[in-house]
Amino acid sequence: MSTIFDLKIQVEAKHIDVLGHVNNVMYVQWMQDVAAAHIEALGLGLKQYFELKHAMVAVEHHVQYRKAALEGEEIILRTWLDDLNALYSFRQYAFYRPKDQSIIFMGNTKWACIEISTGRPKRMSPSFTQAYQPISSELDPMDFSVLYHQVG
Repeated sequence: MSTIFDLKIQVEAKHIDVLGHVNNVMYVQWMQDVAAAHIEALGLGLKQYFELKHAMVAVEHHVQYRKAALEGEEIILRTWLDDLNALYSFRQYAFYRPKDQSIIFMGNTKWACIEISTGRPKRMSPSFTQAYQPISSELDPMDFSVLYHQVG
């Protein structure tokens, strides 16, 4: 069973757009960053993808921008897996600003398993289904008073 995963970041000047807040495309990049860090922590990251000859690729994102983030702010990027079947895993995201205890962004991604050489859909191997299990229903991923495995 996987767990909730946190990645702490600092908003930098390069993240800011002409309106003075984090550019919307940065949130999608951060979704990718925290997902990649999480799969590495689960022991089934990019190196293992190439060894197994199949990988997970994003096929659908849903995003909700709730509050603007500004340069210099600390943000906790949180992710967790909430569903899994033979072809797809479903990942959730909540980005939190401790300074004002605000959830600034919510999102989710549908990931598909593919054969790397062909790009065609492939059933997940047991390595994937064991590593990418949804979190326990006893965990509350929206409780930011608890911090999970962190990088950063």
